[in-house]
Amino acid sequence: MTKVSKLHQKWMKESAYRDNYEKLGAEFEFARALIEARVQAGLTQAELAKRMKTTESVIARMEGGHVRPSTQTLERFAQATGTRLKISFEPVEASS
Repeated sequence: MTKVSKLHQKWMKESAYRDNYEKLGAEFEFARALIEARVQAGLTQAELAKRMKTTESVIARMEGGHVRPSTQTLERFAQATGTRLKISFEPVEASS
């Protein structure tokens, strides 16, 4: 079985994949943060859903980047994973 990280490395050599991945960078970063918080808490998607009083499919859609959760939902996510929600704004790098 091929690991996703190895496939990603391979696909990043293709310009079309790399360009699309970079365009979606913030969304991938957000999804990665959600998954990382859940995994660090030692929870499955089903366990997290139960703690948040929602369904596993809602968690899967959030982690898959298919929905943009409200700040209220993110607060519930943080509470369920034993983390603190922190939202920040950073300056955009100037294009050359």
